[in-house]
Amino acid sequence: MPNDDADAAWSALMALARRPGARAIRPLFAADPERAARCTHGAGDVLLDLSRSAVSEDVLAALLRLARATDVAGFRDRMLGGAVVNPTEGRAALHAAQRGGGDAAVQATLARMQDFCGAVHGGALRGATGARFTDVVNIGIGGSDLGPAMVARALWTPAAPMRAHYLANVDAHAWEELRARLDPARTLVLVASKTFTTQETMTNAALVRAWLVAALGEAGTTHLAALSTNLTAAAGFGIPAERVFGFADTVGGRFSLWSAIGLSLALALGWSAFAALLAGARAMDEHFAAAPPAASLPLLLALTELWHVNGLGYPARAVLPYDERLARFPAHLQQLEMESLGKAVALDGGMVARATGPVVFGEPGTNAQHSFMQLIHQGPVPVPVDVILVANPDHAHADSHRKLLANGLAQAEALLVGKSLAEVRAEMAGADAARIAAIAPHRVFTGDRPSNVILIPRLTAGTLGQLVALYEHKVACLGALWGINPFDQWGVELGKVLAGGTLAALEGRAAAKQAATAASVAAILRLQGAP
Repeated sequence: MPNDDADAAWSALMALARRPGARAIRPLFAADPERAARCTHGAGDVLLDLSRSAVSEDVLAALLRLARATDVAGFRDRMLGGAVVNPTEGRAALHAAQRGGGDAAVQATLARMQDFCGAVHGGALRGATGARFTDVVNIGIGGSDLGPAMVARALWTPAAPMRAHYLANVDAHAWEELRARLDPARTLVLVASKTFTTQETMTNAALVRAWLVAALGEAGTTHLAALSTNLTAAAGFGIPAERVFGFADTVGGRFSLWSAIGLSLALALGWSAFAALLAGARAMDEHFAAAPPAASLPLLLALTELWHVNGLGYPARAVLPYDERLARFPAHLQQLEMESLGKAVALDGGMVARATGPVVFGEPGTNAQHSFMQLIHQGPVPVPVDVILVANPDHAHADSHRKLLANGLAQAEALLVGKSLAEVRAEMAGADAARIAAIAPHRVFTGDRPSNVILIPRLTAGTLGQLVALYEHKVACLGALWGINPFDQWGVELGKVLAGGTLAALEGRAAAKQAATAASVAAILRLQGAP
């Protein structure tokens, strides 16, 4: 329905974006020596420095006006209160409720998970040969894989009780590589599929189940557990109800690592670490629920992104965690943000009036500096960057860590300050004039390229929980600001449906209906030696 206040707020914001120098960041520092301190905000263990973006005081005021006009606070309260905020599916979005609190069903599931972990870790629950479980394999895809795999990579240490492995791709090369590192007698397997019908997951589950049975006989099925709501299908696969851990339809896959989908984490890292992960996220929930708009980290991060996307026309964002343990964090954010915000239809069913979610990509620093950072520094279209820093490492190599931090901060500074043609020519003084004229333009950095710096004191289960929840709530804010549903994902459905017909064509049971697909199928069959 029409919202005159929102229309006026958008108009005012876009008028600011059209001003000369709207993209400039360096003049904001020149005008305000305290800008870095004034634009740094904290919540729990997270410090968010937004000073290196072109958000001036009047732009921030306009952004906050837009947040009021689109009722972001009301949306937040409805979401956290359990109201239906996913109207296309008629559901609430209760991922935050999975982090603890007073919900009886959540507490019951957490208690079952804790008991299961205690039995595995204590040796009361063993494999078919009587051996203790040392490895857990989580078979899932999308949100049943990316989030847990990211956390396991970030937090696992040799002192952890088990090793976690994640099998997602239906490409059996992934399973062939993984099984070479596993002992079936010591491997516990979790099949993570809410419906127990996901094609990739169930195909991989069948491979792994066959491997267990081949090695251990039918007793190998006792190594299986399920993260699902389909008790009947799980039982048909050989998994009894007491080994099935469910989660509600109100928990979307990309928001689900806090639910039973996190069982692999509790097993691999230990229950206390999983509980600390939940507690860290819960602390960010409490900040999001109570902080005024001008101090709310998720809202400020969302508003900065909106300014970049809609005000300045930047269609992408890079995520650079300067910590190798966070190597999979960009991949988790790719799904969280692009599946949530890649929408062209507004809540009222009409087409959106402006750009929505940007492309998200990333790699750990310093690796990224030797790959795509060339484009970010000198490409024609600026790409905002989130630089994530961890102040204290969990190793004794202080010199290495100082160099890591120095590189992260230097990248943010280089994006901001750039290097002018005059500076380049001065550096090349003494060289041949013709060479200076030819080479100098290639060494210019325009500067005024935005970055956010996010700092945590140490990478722990608690701080990682805060960091992930920060981005989850940022996504919710952007959904409200853009007037889209951040909790459905209809865009992933069509390919799944068409895959069934294509599989039938590859198996020779039917002809592909689309001409290009039919030609590709024919070529594949020829290469496979079909008559």
